[in-house]
Amino acid sequence: MPAHEEVAHAMAALDMYSVHWYAVVGIALGVVAGLVGLSAVGYRLYNRSWSSVSQEDEYGETSQLSSAIKKGIKQAAGSIRRATSGDRITNLLKSPDDLEGGLPPDGGGGSNISKSPSLGSAGSGPVESPTSENGSENEKGAMSPQEKDETMRETAVDDLKLEKLGSLAFSVDYDRQKTALLVTVVRATDLPIKDPNVGSSDPYVKLQLLPEKRHKVKTRVLRKTLSPVYDEIFTFYGIHANQIAGITLHFVVLSFDRFSRDDVIGEVVYPLADVNVEEKEVTICKEIQPRQIKLASSGRGEVLVSLCYQPAANRLTVVVLKARNLPKMDITGLADPYVKIYLLYNGQRIAKKKTHVKKRTLNPVFNESFLFDVPCNEGLHNISLELVLLDWDRMTKNDTIGRLEIGAKMTDNEGNHWNEVMNCPRKQIAEWHKLKE
Repeated sequence: MPAHEEVAHAMAALDMYSVHWYAVVGIALGVVAGLVGLSAVGYRLYNRSWSSVSQEDEYGETSQLSSAIKKGIKQAAGSIRRATSGDRITNLLKSPDDLEGGLPPDGGGGSNISKSPSLGSAGSGPVESPTSENGSENEKGAMSPQEKDETMRETAVDDLKLEKLGSLAFSVDYDRQKTALLVTVVRATDLPIKDPNVGSSDPYVKLQLLPEKRHKVKTRVLRKTLSPVYDEIFTFYGIHANQIAGITLHFVVLSFDRFSRDDVIGEVVYPLADVNVEEKEVTICKEIQPRQIKLASSGRGEVLVSLCYQPAANRLTVVVLKARNLPKMDITGLADPYVKIYLLYNGQRIAKKKTHVKKRTLNPVFNESFLFDVPCNEGLHNISLELVLLDWDRMTKNDTIGRLEIGAKMTDNEGNHWNEVMNCPRKQIAEWHKLKE
């Protein structure tokens, strides 16, 4: 055989062997990949079965225990119903008028103010019913609503005075070169518990200078302590020496609450009229007093409101003109009033407006006009207005001075005013209204 043919046969044999080698390698890799995949699937199935078994072991006793508890509760409830069905409770809960001290005033729902009667056990003996002989005497000696309100306010004030709120230490100094007043909040001691869950408070102090209320500062919050130490210095610039006598320091001690409004512990008011802070630093320690009961029993004042109904445009124009004889809401003997106006449809609030705040006055003049869209084809029979007069306060929440509602279903002056507005469309009609609680 010629040499070139032998070379050709050899090259063909080599090509055939190389093709077989690639095929063998590919098959081997495929087998390895398949084994790895099967191993992963098996491992995952094994983990799932093991976790389900462990969960059964872990929660089996809990589910049995919960079912036993439910069964016990049902049996206890059945026994209580059987016991109470055969016995008659003879003790009667006395009416609020028979309780000593009356009910607590609005907003004073503390444990030191409210008094609750104790119930006797069933079958402990007869208790006088409200229709006994003493009932007629109680009716004769019953107090009027105004007398009850005064009694409740006096009780609330007495209870607040008995409660100890701790003390606040601070120092005052004056820097002539910088014309600055320096106030250092040093510490507070023996504060009351405002967070019963942890048996402590998270106190901080707010400070403002009266009567201007322009300078407002506050300390940091110290967690879980009833005797916090702050040692924080606050510098108030632009205060000349001849102005110090007219300045009053107003401290408010609060407890921080992450989930609701911060709790007010009390306040300290310290006038600088009789203190000589120009020569040396003065350190003072004062007892914390409860926030003053601001509303006087003499009345909440009056507000002048003008109304005009435009039936063609389905609009109601409300003009809040002014207010007078408002109660003193601040320790300065003044207030920072403003008015919120709500439009009500079948007793539900559907729109809201408010006036600007008038600073440091008990007889504010607003002269602000507001337009309300009335539901079509409804008229004013199912519409009413609610006015709430509040005292603005940056330190704590705004206090409600009084409120009133004007509508067709109201009586006295409020109802008469509304009926006159309905009967005289497109005419501005103004009336004075007394604020109520």
